[in-house]
Amino acid sequence: MRQSFLVLGAVAVLGGCSNSYDVGGSVLVSPPTNLSYVVDPAGSGTAPTGVLLHWDYDNDLDLAVWHLYSRASTGDSYVLRGSTTSNSFHDEGLPHLQYFVTAEDIDGNETSGSNVVTVDERLALAQPTTLTSTSLNGAIALTWTDNAYQADPAGFSIYRVYSASYNLDTGICGTTWALEGTTVAPEFISGVLTNGVPRCFAVSAQSVEGFESLWSPIRSDTPRPDAHNVVVYARQSQDAGSGFRFWLDQNGSGRVDAGELGLVLSGSSNLDDFSVERDPSGALFLTPVRSGTGVAVYGSSPVADLTGIDYAPNITYGTGGIEALPGWGYVFEMNGGDGSFRYGAVRISHVGQSFLILDWSFQTDPGNPELLRRGK
Repeated sequence: MRQSFLVLGAVAVLGGCSNSYDVGGSVLVSPPTNLSYVVDPAGSGTAPTGVLLHWDYDNDLDLAVWHLYSRASTGDSYVLRGSTTSNSFHDEGLPHLQYFVTAEDIDGNETSGSNVVTVDERLALAQPTTLTSTSLNGAIALTWTDNAYQADPAGFSIYRVYSASYNLDTGICGTTWALEGTTVAPEFISGVLTNGVPRCFAVSAQSVEGFESLWSPIRSDTPRPDAHNVVVYARQSQDAGSGFRFWLDQNGSGRVDAGELGLVLSGSSNLDDFSVERDPSGALFLTPVRSGTGVAVYGSSPVADLTGIDYAPNITYGTGGIEALPGWGYVFEMNGGDGSFRYGAVRISHVGQSFLILDWSFQTDPGNPELLRRGK
């Protein structure tokens, strides 16, 4: 955590230093140490609704109680804010500007004060400068610029993702915003959404002290059923949803039914045509799993759309993982289970830290290298 600090040139602590508050005689315990704080975030552009103060625990048997002192401005005197037998204190409501804590021993003697912490809103991070979205089936994938973390890695804590209803006819977001979740990565999947129901989204950055930035630009999007934009997670992030199977003949009929196409499975399943794996550098790889499955990069440059992958090349397909890059196409050769090969293709539209988004196509005719897009 960054050190909380005094406002330069503006703080006049009693006695000229932060530990000069001494109201006792021969004190049996030591002054508290390492006072720090975290404010309660309350949404973009609004003041915190409270502050949680914490200091090092002292198990001295002569310790009776801790006392919290605070002041609202540097021109005020410190007043007793509260007392506690815990080494933390939650001050609900708009926080005061400065706090320190003392310890009282069993004889009623009080120590000098701890370090002073200043609740300084200037520690708030910059707002995310962009926010983009991708419509998914029952979900929305959000990505944004990571400028808050990059500008101050030591001061960054999390991103907070908010959503509200959206009126498509008027182009206005609802007034009730809900916290969708938090993440340390500049990406988030908002799931369990109703297809066809639009929503607004915004993201803020929270500092280690709890201060929340202004919101990113607001983005509206609508989840929809579609064979495009399939999310597959990195297995190292979560096993569920980190594997993909172009076609799984679930009833053994040999007939390709719509419900058997484009299945997202667990990455540890041996039924996968491929899983998404993340290496130590953070790169994501398409890794063949099922025996008889191989993969190759399509062409020597990115493809504008999945329809650009029209024919599976007559080459040797590798069985090792191949790095997934945005905009590039990949062709898979698979054992069809009937003595012939089948072919499928994917185009990667997004590669993040914990998941990627792809479009896919599959040729249902055994041995036919012509890749035609099929819906689920």
